[in-house]
Amino acid sequence: MLDLHVHLIGERDRPATKDNIRAYLDQAVRKGLKEIGFADHDLYWEDLRLELFKEVAPEYPELAVRVGLEVDYRLQDESKIRALLNSFPFDFVIGSVHEIEGWAFDLPGEEKIHRDKDADTLYREYFTLVAQAARSKLFTTIGHFDLIKIFGVRPRTDVLRLADEALTAVEENDCALEINTNGRYKPIGEFYPEKRLVAEIQRRGIAITLGSDAHRPEVVGRDLDEVVEELKLAGVKEIVGFKGRKQALYLLG
Repeated sequence: MLDLHVHLIGERDRPATKDNIRAYLDQAVRKGLKEIGFADHDLYWEDLRLELFKEVAPEYPELAVRVGLEVDYRLQDESKIRALLNSFPFDFVIGSVHEIEGWAFDLPGEEKIHRDKDADTLYREYFTLVAQAARSKLFTTIGHFDLIKIFGVRPRTDVLRLADEALTAVEENDCALEINTNGRYKPIGEFYPEKRLVAEIQRRGIAITLGSDAHRPEVVGRDLDEVVEELKLAGVKEIVGFKGRKQALYLLG
């Protein structure tokens, strides 16, 4: 079991300290995790103090502590992102699309705009950006693959058709896709991505990883046991963790 989407400082609502790291790691141990990955937002780069993880990790020999980053992907920022990622030996990097032409579409209060837009157009624009993120080769992982559904707006066109280009880009560029349980606690009320997309991800042989998107220690590992059981029932045999931006396999027994 692993959780590779954890935010130590949340939305900058707590500092990066050894004690705060320990709070997350204590919860990971309680949940029986084998691997935990911290991936704070690149927006808060100056506050991260990444060296602290190496100092605290030896206190938890039963737990693989990985250091990553969640990066907001914007096509015009690729050079800046590449320079940032080359400045630290990250174990994994999550590429996430949170904006469409400068519109932060997943913020609270944005639901009305979603409902005013044409849903098919909205999904196409979103998945085009996800495809570009995968093709950039900057990321080990694509985060919350169908985040665009956050407010429950569904397209008229089959989502498998709308996501096809993005799935192909992920597959061709050896990215992993995460099952992110945080969607259950958003208006959509279900994991990212939806089950039909998970089935297609499995069919294509795309690597799967897991993440709670925890912004508080008590959320670490939330619902991941359920996800693992669903994956096993669907015939998924393994998931991936990361070290040094290389995939490491975990068999689902």
